Amino acid sequence: MKKIILTVSIFLFGSLLFSQEKMLIHKTDKITLGANVADTDSAYFTQQGQKIHFKVGEITKEFYVTQIDSISFGENSNTVEIIYNQDQVTIINPFAFQGVEIYRTGAKITVISNNEIRDIDYKLSGSTSNGYFKIYSEKRFNLLLNGVNITNEYGPAINIQSSTKSTVYLVDNTQNTLSDGTSYDEESEEDQKGTFFSEGQLIFTGQGSLTLSGFYKHALCSDDYIKIESGNITVSKAATDAIHAKDYFTMENGNLTLTSAGDGIDSEGRVTILSGNLTINSSAIDAKAISCDSTLLISGGVFNVTVTGNQSKAFKSDGSMFLNGGVFTVKTSGNVVLATSGSGFDPSYCTAFKSDSSITVAGADITITSSGTGGKGFSSDLDFTMKSGNLNITTSGNGATYKNSSGVTDSYSATCITTDGNATIFAGTIVLKSSGSAGKGISVEGTLKVGDSANNPQLTITTTGAKFLVSGSDYAHPKAMKSTGILTIDNGILVINSSDDGIYSPASIIQNGGSIDVQTAVEGIESKYIIFNNGTAKVNATNDGLNATAGTVAGGTESNDGSSLTVNGGFIVFSSPSGDAIDSNGNIYINGGTMLGHGPTSGMEEDFDFNGNFVVSGGFLISSGTSSNMNKPMSSATTQYSMFLKSSSQISAGTIFHIQDASGNDIVTFKALRASYSYHFTSSALKSGVTYSIYVGGSSTGTLNNGLYSGGVYTAGTLKKTFTLSSKVTTLSF
Repeated sequence: MKKIILTVSIFLFGSLLFSQEKMLIHKTDKITLGANVADTDSAYFTQQGQKIHFKVGEITKEFYVTQIDSISFGENSNTVEIIYNQDQVTIINPFAFQGVEIYRTGAKITVISNNEIRDIDYKLSGSTSNGYFKIYSEKRFNLLLNGVNITNEYGPAINIQSSTKSTVYLVDNTQNTLSDGTSYDEESEEDQKGTFFSEGQLIFTGQGSLTLSGFYKHALCSDDYIKIESGNITVSKAATDAIHAKDYFTMENGNLTLTSAGDGIDSEGRVTILSGNLTINSSAIDAKAISCDSTLLISGGVFNVTVTGNQSKAFKSDGSMFLNGGVFTVKTSGNVVLATSGSGFDPSYCTAFKSDSSITVAGADITITSSGTGGKGFSSDLDFTMKSGNLNITTSGNGATYKNSSGVTDSYSATCITTDGNATIFAGTIVLKSSGSAGKGISVEGTLKVGDSANNPQLTITTTGAKFLVSGSDYAHPKAMKSTGILTIDNGILVINSSDDGIYSPASIIQNGGSIDVQTAVEGIESKYIIFNNGTAKVNATNDGLNATAGTVAGGTESNDGSSLTVNGGFIVFSSPSGDAIDSNGNIYINGGTMLGHGPTSGMEEDFDFNGNFVVSGGFLISSGTSSNMNKPMSSATTQYSMFLKSSSQISAGTIFHIQDASGNDIVTFKALRASYSYHFTSSALKSGVTYSIYVGGSSTGTLNNGLYSGGVYTAGTLKKTFTLSSKVTTLSF
């Protein structure tokens, strides 16, 4: 009977030849073989009628008649369908006579394609708990995941043993699930590196969803590149990396949710992310959420990244890192790891963004929370550059001592931004908070430059941790801004609050513009050479407001160490309630600008403390100080008329100190922040041979700016002294 049906079907073949494109041979084992009608030469039976032969082109296939269910004809199709039903699999292969062979053992499917046709579609659907899909193909192809659920206990669920490009379509509105086992077939000589593995390039697209579980190694792996154009991919578990690419990884859009015991995304080449949503959780020691051996470029996307392992990294690149866009929320909680090195150890830190080269931020919006010991926000081995964007970094981990590789006691501390090279902050908004012991806002081994003529960055830096003893009299100090090389502020708005040092450089600190506001600090601004050329600076510190020191002797020295404070311009307010408002272990040079100083009320500290020379050649200065006999006037090399004035009794805080000439012209009207005894004063308005009067008390209708009145009318208080100016430096009591 079946032979008769087949005979009738074949008889009809001739009449259908010109109306149909495909002959479909439906076998009883649920495999359908397709043959192009135009290429079909003949179909004939053996003499006994037990077998039927189909000759299509140069290929002849033979089947027992009992193997054939039916033959039908239809339109041409470019899709090979694999439909899993546990151990039963339905296969529709339109290219059976064109070089596509499909082998099935239970739900284990192997495709060998020698077809010259590009972009054949392989559509997978259904479910199996003991199967896989493996393919060998000489030409690129498409893999359509159409609601498929595959578990392979002894290897990859999908295994592409082809070096060609594979485009994976996550069919819209479908959920696809792939899982491997905890052990693989050790006899296999082929690469089997993950749940979804490919020897060639992988491109993911479509609006469907794919969930991967990797119990043996990686979840998704390619020995070439991986590109995500769209789709929703979730890695619920990975024994090592959630995604591993050999050449490079690119993401243009889509959604990734990755959880792994190793890295989230690991590329042996570059990583490029243009857009999309990424949520990555990594808990292993020394794991990276996103890692690459080359350049990391991110220009868009939304990132939620959490790493908890010791010495782990959220973003790690061996090459340069460019953060040109995107919104980042990064949380790290891993601690430092001390690795044996030489005669001691080499610390490795848990870091949000780490580059073995340079880091550039140009438009990204980044929030970092770091709680591990010695944790870092940004860390680069070369340079750090910020061109635009927003950084909000909080570190709370403590610092500690350790023996370095030379066997010497050293220390580490948490730092928001650190680099072994130079740092340049052209623009953007930066908010840094460090609360751990000896924690730092910005720490640079090279030079640090803020702003330029066209850009006005905003920096708010706060440290609240305590210092701790390293060895002998050496302490690790919290610092808001620190650079080993020259620290230059060309523009910008800086707001500093530090539990120890505000702005520090052992080389030099130069302000050419912008605004500095050190609201709280122990040492406000400290360097061997401090130079103000322009801009505004307001410094309040409990020890020294401005401290010029070479730092060669612990606790300071009474000899000239060659350091200097130079003021060429700008508007500077310096204040200390208990230390020196200005302390130079070397020289002080005032050549221009406006300086307003508020020294301590009493004690051995002063408004100006200097070991070398205090030379005035221009500018305006008024400052209040104590009655300490260590107070002294400007040096004899001064070329602009200057005064050092001492009161016989304390002038209470908020009381006006006023000098006017014989014509009643206001020379200076000043209200000290704290009670005082002495004043340093210089102004280009002072002239030789002119008689001046000193008043204490009274009132003024002028505008008050950090203690200095400008404009308005002074109502006289108590006249204390009248004198005629004759020498460049005048010292008198009143």
